[in-house]
Amino acid sequence: MNKPRDVIASFRGVRKTFDGETLVVRNLDLDIYRGEFLTLLGPSGSGKTTTLMMLAGFETPTAGEITLEGRSLARLPPHRRDIGMVFQNYALFPHMSVAENVAFPLSVRGVGRDESEQRVRRALGMVRLEGYETRRPNQLSGGQQQRIALARALVFEPKLVLMDEPLGALDKQLREEMQLEIRHLHERLGVTIVYVTHDQSEALTMSDRIAVFHRGVVQQLDTPTALYEEPRNAFVARFIGENNRLPGTVESHSGGACVVRLAGGARIAARCADVGAAGTPAIVSLRPERIALCAPGTANGADNRVAARVRELIYLGDHLRARIELPGSESCMVKLPVTGAGAELREGAQVEAVWQASDGLAFAPEADGEAPRLAAQPSGD
Repeated sequence: MNKPRDVIASFRGVRKTFDGETLVVRNLDLDIYRGEFLTLLGPSGSGKTTTLMMLAGFETPTAGEITLEGRSLARLPPHRRDIGMVFQNYALFPHMSVAENVAFPLSVRGVGRDESEQRVRRALGMVRLEGYETRRPNQLSGGQQQRIALARALVFEPKLVLMDEPLGALDKQLREEMQLEIRHLHERLGVTIVYVTHDQSEALTMSDRIAVFHRGVVQQLDTPTALYEEPRNAFVARFIGENNRLPGTVESHSGGACVVRLAGGARIAARCADVGAAGTPAIVSLRPERIALCAPGTANGADNRVAARVRELIYLGDHLRARIELPGSESCMVKLPVTGAGAELREGAQVEAVWQASDGLAFAPEADGEAPRLAAQPSGD
């Protein structure tokens, strides 16, 4: 029998509105486990940053309760929550040295000088910046400034460390290096981290679990692998990773399998994630790396074979991207190796796109509409 995980922080029925009408966060129930790396992921305006700021104490919930180790945070100001915070712009004091910046949370808490110096040295060692104590922030690179901000968040040994898009200002290579550094630091220290980003690859790289936000609601809370391989609805399938979306109509379904007739007439088999009855619209979600291209009539053993034409080939070094036209769909992306069959493709070529039924997921189309409004919610919360 699995041992229950230790919950360090919880949201129960939490709602947030800034204008009294539109809910930015809607009826949020969320447990954060001790020692985990939890990422709040979603597009702009989805509620992820507001959720983080309510946990930090910089925003107040409109309704519901947030607890830390079983204690309500309702009347606890940010500096008394024992939570470290790392911001996108680092928020370092330019007139202070590195050591003074890192020691600032300790001075606020009345820690003595000798102990403070020891903790600062230890925190700088964690982020591999020993010997930088006397430098000023403007003498550091962007990556070094980010490490100093991280050391400052860790120096007082908080119960939680919150990170709000901390790598957004860095270039691609440095951002990828810092992703691994933060992940390795988390593994060494075992600290609980709640991380906000809109970057799907960043979330997949770093997280133990990911909460995908959309319109103030967690659409799915799962491991990176489960989110990528088993999205629960059309939004998660579209938002996590790269996906082709093939529109069609449900022709039949039984259990976890279905047949969808695409807009151009081709019939394809797929797994059923969330579809209606026969005759209703559906979207088949299909990853570009799961599609193979071959000469017409040469495919063996594939569940789905659809005639296609190569519209465009893009060389990206480690792989080749082919934009193909399927019946009823002008743009479908395929990822191919640069050697073998991929190297022989030509723009304009007639091919067959082939894939297994297990690689496609069929969903009902996403419902359009405005964000939920407070007036529509039950009273009495």
